[in-house]
Amino acid sequence: MSQNFKMIAKTLFGLEEVLEKELRQLGAMNIKRGVRMVEFTGDQGFMYKANMMLRTAIRILKPIYSFRARNEVDLYDGIYQYDWSKHLTHHDTIAVHGTIASQYFNHSQYVALKTKDAIVDQIRRNTGQRPDVDTKHPDLRISVHINDQNVDVSLDTSGDPLYKRGYRNMTNEAPINEVLAAGIILLSNWDQRSTFIDPMCGSGTIAIEAAMIGANIAPNINRPEFGFEKWPDYDNQLFENIQESCLKKMREFDGKIIARDADGYTVEKAIENVKNANLSDFITVEKGDFFRDHQSASAFILFNPPYDERISVDVEEFYKEIGDTLKQRYAGSTAWMITGNMGALKFVGLRPSRKIQLYNGKIEARLVKYEMYKGTKKIHKLVDKEEEE
Repeated sequence: MSQNFKMIAKTLFGLEEVLEKELRQLGAMNIKRGVRMVEFTGDQGFMYKANMMLRTAIRILKPIYSFRARNEVDLYDGIYQYDWSKHLTHHDTIAVHGTIASQYFNHSQYVALKTKDAIVDQIRRNTGQRPDVDTKHPDLRISVHINDQNVDVSLDTSGDPLYKRGYRNMTNEAPINEVLAAGIILLSNWDQRSTFIDPMCGSGTIAIEAAMIGANIAPNINRPEFGFEKWPDYDNQLFENIQESCLKKMREFDGKIIARDADGYTVEKAIENVKNANLSDFITVEKGDFFRDHQSASAFILFNPPYDERISVDVEEFYKEIGDTLKQRYAGSTAWMITGNMGALKFVGLRPSRKIQLYNGKIEARLVKYEMYKGTKKIHKLVDKEEEE
């Protein structure tokens, strides 16, 4: 029976609680939430499953050892003393990623370089040959995290970040990260029955993630490769069993998901991405102008409008028109919107019932919820009260 070991799932700021819930539902043990990460334990099969099924994890790290260092000599010696032959040979390629929060070290790339030097020197001393560096497709990715004097060394089980699902070959100018898209859908508590509309769909990412959630499709089931597949202890049969188990967890989904955009070329890109994700049966992609189209029935709306960061808009006019459109055309609907322009929200002219702090890359963002009541909010509350009585 495979032994359990500690793992760390990295995520975006604001999605830690969502990721913790995902891990709990998957069956992880000893779960401990941190900032931009959740720690947990599981066995080798769970490591495979976590990489395949977690929607809000960016990568899964497997810590292998820790030590203390105050300078580059300490760092080099600490890395050199570990037996790296357990994980690679001189034929393999490596890549090292460093993150630091320390008064003793101030350059993450230098930390990565010194780590690489120590590993390469040890392998060369033992074999006479050195492994090469490959930053794009290495056989082994190593993560070094320094917090003050504490150095934690981990193996990156994922390889490429887990937001690279494999379906998005075509994007618009400012595509939303797949992990963030899945995260805001899970934060919104969409009931998976209401008609789901992204009226500014861009490359279709939000609609695609919604369809995978609705049908319980593992987000990385179509991914070409994970980092652990190149490891010496990789168990292909176990991996295939986990993959088959994930496929069996898919469920029927007869909900309606609509992705719209006013730009015809953007719609074509979204259609292509939906097709790549094998979700054409679940998602309707159509050309439509959010500010002109009429939405007669109540719906669940979630979108990522431009906010003058990577796509230029007149913020005041654009966000005022968003608010006016929601009031006039989407009565009875619930609308969620994520924006990286804090000042833009005041132009919407609606009071959000929820406001959640997130980050879209390095940009601080807000996910806001608007309840678009039919009639006035006061009347709506009176109706609710009468129904309760």
